[in-house]
Amino acid sequence: MELNKIIDHTLLKSDASLQEIEKIALEARLHNFYSVCVNPCFVSVMKNLLKGSDVKVCTVVGFPLGANTPSLKAKEALEAVDNGADEIDMVINITMLKEHDYDYIEKEVHMVKANTRGRLLKVILETCLLSNEEISEGAKAAVRGGADYVKTSTGFSKAGATVEAVQIMRQSVPSYIGVKASGGIKTKEDALKMINAGATRIGTSNGVKIVEE
Repeated sequence: MELNKIIDHTLLKSDASLQEIEKIALEARLHNFYSVCVNPCFVSVMKNLLKGSDVKVCTVVGFPLGANTPSLKAKEALEAVDNGADEIDMVINITMLKEHDYDYIEKEVHMVKANTRGRLLKVILETCLLSNEEISEGAKAAVRGGADYVKTSTGFSKAGATVEAVQIMRQSVPSYIGVKASGGIKTKEDALKMINAGATRIGTSNGVKIVEE
């Protein structure tokens, strides 16, 4: 397994500098990561920095709280695609998931997916805030809405990915749906634990350290 090819090399902090953005683009080229995940304002910049490479540009929608309206998330996705995004990681409405309104989750995912123009859509559940049942039902609702991947975490809540959450997600969705573990993955050992639990993509700001270990 080529570990580098399942890593989304990530920089989503609010005070990221242009110098840091250039640095992660260079790192992604050097290590041939699957993608670089940045905030929406950097999508066109990153697309240009990665020109001529195989590294994809990923960005986020409704991030990090998931509390925007579905129509606003859909507009965010459309603009991101217009700016050059290859993949979209959206945050679901966590309140509505906690209320067990799974139809709402399905519909908002569908609205965002409709605006991705065929780009890959990953749906972030923020599993640290959910019961096991909510993780499972939320993942199923996301798939019904058109998700290509379900994802554990934003990395901006009280905890990140866990082996248990990844296992629940993997068991809850069809085999052709990807599972992305993200949040708190700092070492190669962490990454391998998530992969063994069923993760098919790793989101981390520690990609260089992981592949060099």
